[in-house]
Amino acid sequence: MTIPSASTNWHVSTLTVVGVGLIGGSLAAAVKERGLATRVIGVGRNVSKLAGAVDRGLLDEVTSDLTWAARQSDLIVFCTPVDRVVAGVREAAVACRCGTLITDAGSTKAEICEALETGLPPGVEFIGSHPLAGSEKSGYEYSNPQLFANRVCVLTPHERTSPAGLQKLRSFWTSLEARLIEMPARAHDRAVAETSHFPHVAASVLAATLAPEHQQLAARGFRDTTRIAAGDADLWTSILLDNAEEVGRSLDKFAGILDQYRGALSRRDAVAIKQLWEHAKQIRDQLG
Repeated sequence: MTIPSASTNWHVSTLTVVGVGLIGGSLAAAVKERGLATRVIGVGRNVSKLAGAVDRGLLDEVTSDLTWAARQSDLIVFCTPVDRVVAGVREAAVACRCGTLITDAGSTKAEICEALETGLPPGVEFIGSHPLAGSEKSGYEYSNPQLFANRVCVLTPHERTSPAGLQKLRSFWTSLEARLIEMPARAHDRAVAETSHFPHVAASVLAATLAPEHQQLAARGFRDTTRIAAGDADLWTSILLDNAEEVGRSLDKFAGILDQYRGALSRRDAVAIKQLWEHAKQIRDQLG
């Protein structure tokens, strides 16, 4: 379900960002630029590294103590790798005040949302989010306060999600100028396996096929096609493992089309090659 964008006066006293990399840093920058929180706390394992984010005005405070930050917070956004979200949310939730909302920015949703659907303290709620924004760059040094503007953000509420919590989360992302879509967590994972996770695998495979002696001939087409293969390996390992079944289905589909190309090439079948190419071109052209 697509949620219409709307202007909002959303504001909280204290927002905490857990994991201040590109996404977390950009989220903090967007909140600070728009005046959406009185105070923004950054949580990370290396506080000294995050000092630069304070100097740049992205954060007001930094800490490695998640429990301390959770006690202060009205909204907590986890921007950590997906394999750390569930444990982090549970650790934070026990320290949260009643009424605190927790969300994330993870690229997978089903395992996270199902694990956190129950078991949190009364009055503390988790609702999944996935802003479809980012780049192959990593680190808050590349933060962009406009990163989420006019970009899709998927929300994955479930049957137990409170209307008040969902409206609060909608207002938050709308305040960052994101375009909202709501869908079940497993439907989300099936979709992004095809639109994001598998393409990263394909780019990685393509980059790995390049022989060193041919690198000087890798022009713009190769570089554009493999750009996302430069993403953080730890991040993408956790994403792919968390959504392995759905990514596997996309790999099977891709392998089937590759086999059609292989067969057409072995037969020198120009008609079949042209049909395969034109079918793909038609789909790509529809994306604009």
